[in-house]
Amino acid sequence: MSDRHVTTDEAGVPDACTLPTAERPLRLAEFDRFFTAAVRGIDRLSAQHLRLRLDGAAQTEEMARDLTARESSCCSFFTFGFSRPDPDSLSLDVRVPAAHVDVLDALVERALSSRTGR
Repeated sequence: MSDRHVTTDEAGVPDACTLPTAERPLRLAEFDRFFTAAVRGIDRLSAQHLRLRLDGAAQTEEMARDLTARESSCCSFFTFGFSRPDPDSLSLDVRVPAAHVDVLDALVERALSSRTGR
């Protein structure tokens, strides 16, 4: 089966996601809260690579690691990576294969909307 024809629902959640449909709005709300509380900057490094610059607090890292671990368990096409450019900042890299660029696009839009209050 080719992954070139990926379909998504109205929230941009692809069919490849195994999170039960009833739980998806809750997960999206968690991401929205995370984006509002923790994201300090958004860098789209390529079509398949997003970097979120986060508040460097320990509780932010704990929240980000928990959320990304749960997301990886149902949407295995995501690759998440963390780095600390300095002691006061934290970066979260989000990568997707080419077939899921539309999902990363939707994630960027949610992050931007959450940060601007739209």
